[in-house]
Amino acid sequence: MITAKLRHLRISPRKVRLAADLIRNLDVTEAENQLKFLPKRAADPVLKLLKSAIANALNDFKGIKENLFVAKITVDPGPTLKRWMPRAMGRATPKLKRTSHITIGLEFKDGQSSVKEKIDKKSKIKEPKKNIDLLDKVDQPTKEEKSDTVKSKKIVPEKPYETTTKSKKEFSSNQNLGNAKKIFRRKSI
Repeated sequence: MITAKLRHLRISPRKVRLAADLIRNLDVTEAENQLKFLPKRAADPVLKLLKSAIANALNDFKGIKENLFVAKITVDPGPTLKRWMPRAMGRATPKLKRTSHITIGLEFKDGQSSVKEKIDKKSKIKEPKKNIDLLDKVDQPTKEEKSDTVKSKKIVPEKPYETTTKSKKEFSSNQNLGNAKKIFRRKSI
């Protein structure tokens, strides 16, 4: 599949989908004609993106324009710009300025593929993967060296963690009183 992407288009995705749905599964030439005469603002960017995808197909895959059709076109929402509009009595209401990301995918018709795909299928030769054990490269100590290191180290037991003298009941009661004082505080104080 030959793809082209347009990101951060300053038109709402809902409005762009009206143009995108018209050209889905059409031949490339028919899709171009539909978009040229469509009286919607989103038609121009979608047409430009379609021409870009056609150029990608002709340049990268050495195909013929008449063999292409629009296999996939998606319009996803992009980041929304949040702006404010002044209204009566000092109020402000939000304005959401939406953006959209468009992805178009072209494919060759059934039974017809590009020259590059045929060449790639013939030239694919799978090479076996080489697994290299990193442990083999690292110098590991011998048995004699291991026994020397164990004898030289003295094992000292750690002291258990000492707790404070305050009991759990005292701690929890003080904590509860602190919260109660904050919650039931008089306004006059």
